[in-house]
Amino acid sequence: MQKESQFGNHRGANKIFKVAFIVFAFIGLLGTFLLFSSASVIANEWLEIPEAEMTLVALSPAIFFVAVSSVMRGYFNGRKNLEITAKTQFIEQFFKTGFTILIVELVAIFTNTSTKFMAAGANIATTLATFSSFSYLLLYYNQRKSEIAQEIKSTINYKYEKVHTILKNVLLVSIPMTISSILSSVTKNIDAFTVNKILSTYLPPEIAIEKYGILGGKIETLIALPLSFNMAFSTALIPTISAAIAKRNTETAKNTSSFSILISILIGLPCTLGFCIFAQPILNLLYPNANSGALLLQIASISIIFSLLIQTTNGALQGFGKFFIPTLSLGIGVVIKLILNLILLRIPKLNIYGASIGTACCNIISFVIAFVALKKIAKLKISFSKFILKPIVANFIMGICSYFIFMMLNCILAENLATIISILSAIAIYFISIIVLKIFTKEELYLFPFGQNLCFFLEKLRIY
Repeated sequence: MQKESQFGNHRGANKIFKVAFIVFAFIGLLGTFLLFSSASVIANEWLEIPEAEMTLVALSPAIFFVAVSSVMRGYFNGRKNLEITAKTQFIEQFFKTGFTILIVELVAIFTNTSTKFMAAGANIATTLATFSSFSYLLLYYNQRKSEIAQEIKSTINYKYEKVHTILKNVLLVSIPMTISSILSSVTKNIDAFTVNKILSTYLPPEIAIEKYGILGGKIETLIALPLSFNMAFSTALIPTISAAIAKRNTETAKNTSSFSILISILIGLPCTLGFCIFAQPILNLLYPNANSGALLLQIASISIIFSLLIQTTNGALQGFGKFFIPTLSLGIGVVIKLILNLILLRIPKLNIYGASIGTACCNIISFVIAFVALKKIAKLKISFSKFILKPIVANFIMGICSYFIFMMLNCILAENLATIISILSAIAIYFISIIVLKIFTKEELYLFPFGQNLCFFLEKLRIY
């Protein structure tokens, strides 16, 4: 056990954790019950999509698992055990993607591509994924019970606080963060409330439902995948920056924020470009029995880079103690999304694509507001060459090379195999481009796993 941990207020932290867990377990159960019991009303009267009732019922248990998982992740983050958070988020997204593809494909086969059952299957996958993540957190916590008990026993700085005081402090932090999380998912709900209603005014109802099923069942699942890789960085920012601010180490807080923004850019840009280039091959690979929606995926992919940057900037702002700025920026974005949906979806030539355009504009505006605030608060210095020019050049190289690799392989191999090889090649080419362009400094490379060995290897090659 590290020396510094012997002087922490572990008893107080554990008490806060228990209070928060009970409160959010109750809130989660209440949310699950309300969605489950009102699914019929929401589907038939609010959305006017009777087929959505099954989808809402399938999704309802996820509310409870997300609520309690968030508390447990926050507890481990406070203990600076960020690896667990990263693992659970990876597990959740991995199972969500895997279950979605598997269940949607099986449903498509057995129901003759019924969008009603495919959408429900996608939400069953979400519920199973959140359950998997919560199960891992619970198992890990039980394995660490004796260690936690020892830490509580060794606490010497414990200061008694009444439960209502703890609850008040938890709510002061959690309410704006919860509102921010709700606002992040409201864009999907805006689509649920507007897409089918508006498209049905000039399209046959079954076509309108099918288009919304493609957007909600396949496209949003694929677009959400890169967010899981970035989530670890955005989540780690809150305790890291908070600790730096508490120690009055503003330089560390600033550098951490800048580095995380750079990582988000380097994750988001290739994902956006990859979905643009390989939209149809990816859909053919993952959904062979329901592979429509390539153009919709290409348009929706524009949102990826800004969604990642929103995650990171909001995490940094919360680390600096500015909990209401993310809420404000996301709220403005949601209003823009609603207005654009109401306008663009009414244009027959755009139809379903208007929803993706609205989402992209929503994310861009939310990011700009949050970033301007963070830049001012943290006094960030963003180099045009490092943060914009070099990442664009690296992506340009990756895109050109991977596209030509795919075109050549597609002539001699099956398309699915050509797609897999091309994507793997793109990853390798992108990594090499980042190294050759020296986007990272030596100090930043040391922050990565095996960074010291990588630096030594690159020095031998005289790249650094």
